[in-house]
Amino acid sequence: MRYIFGLLVISLLFSCKDDKKNNTLSDNKLETGSYRAWISIQDNEEIPFVFEVESDKKLNIYNAEETIVVDEIEYKNDSVYINLPVFEDYLVAKINQDNNLSGYYISPDRNRKVPFEATFKNAIRFGTGTGAAYNIEGVWETVFSKGVEEDEYLAKGIFKQYDNGKITGTFRTTTGDYRYLEGVLDGTRLKLSTFDGAHAFLFTAKVTDSTMNGYFYSGNHWKEPFEAKRSQDFELPSANELTYLKEGYDSLDFVFSNTSDELVGLKDDRFKDKVVVVQIMGTWCPNCLDESKYYADFYKKNKDKGVEFIALAFEYAKDKETAFSRIDRLAYKIDIDYPILLAQYGGADKSKAQKKLPMLNHVLSYPTSIFIDKKGKVRKIHTGFNGPATGEKYTEFKKEFESFVAELLNE
Repeated sequence: MRYIFGLLVISLLFSCKDDKKNNTLSDNKLETGSYRAWISIQDNEEIPFVFEVESDKKLNIYNAEETIVVDEIEYKNDSVYINLPVFEDYLVAKINQDNNLSGYYISPDRNRKVPFEATFKNAIRFGTGTGAAYNIEGVWETVFSKGVEEDEYLAKGIFKQYDNGKITGTFRTTTGDYRYLEGVLDGTRLKLSTFDGAHAFLFTAKVTDSTMNGYFYSGNHWKEPFEAKRSQDFELPSANELTYLKEGYDSLDFVFSNTSDELVGLKDDRFKDKVVVVQIMGTWCPNCLDESKYYADFYKKNKDKGVEFIALAFEYAKDKETAFSRIDRLAYKIDIDYPILLAQYGGADKSKAQKKLPMLNHVLSYPTSIFIDKKGKVRKIHTGFNGPATGEKYTEFKKEFESFVAELLNE
């Protein structure tokens, strides 16, 4: 009996230890509060961002005026998996006893894995030291990769500066914008960052009262120089003149599959005698997400007036089923009622995309919008998208878009 009793005691002790271990793992969840996170990149730099945990299943990422709600959080074994909204990328990390995180930012389709860390009870993106040496608020004419054949491109820097040296703004390019940037001017050192779930950007520069010279980092895989000068009247080339139909074409034609694997094309009855906006996009593209939110809302309010939208998705997903799943997820998340067709999977190479639409001179940007009148003729092609981070340009785009669609509807 004593022997049996001893075995029972030992068994109960081990059982209690196992239960305690399991409870430790199950309780190892995100604590509510603020976190300063960063992604480690080349040159011993880091791309910082700030998020706040509302519950163990929900957090908010902040970039300047932008708030990104993340509500797909899972706990597996001893790690937390933070699945970023709409995009396929995710953060995975272990949580230590101080509630700090250590792990990776992973982009599976693009085979990227970058170290990620976060400290609890910290909401400071960049620290400030000596304060700002200059006021850089305003417009800056910018050149990225100057003198590098095929890589050089223009941009328009637009910044606001606050009394504490905080800087917000963005860089607009001919193909879109670098979204909501936030950072500081510490002395003569400018630092700006953003993290939106699909891209992690860092801009660093040495500034004077009229010049900037620095580097742009995209994750740990891309770095390029840029230089800028003050130019309040600087404007980029017109977004309506960069992409056009080749000589001999006046219309667009295509047939691709929707996520039910049914073929859909512009000649379908749904689009006959309608004004149609064709959206070239990808579920992985933040500028496309901004545009899709606006288009989805516009379509709901105007679909009974004779306007239709149709999106063509060019996806990084390695197989058709995964691509369909990503498209459905996007449509569900932002409530898109118009059809999204899978034009390409396995990569979003623009030269290959152009072969799917051979009547275009090129596919220069995701997104690109093609406006078709009631007779099926292409009337305008708009390259890129000025999203909410561009402020007045976003308002200007919406006004121009709505005016032009109304004009086509009235013909």
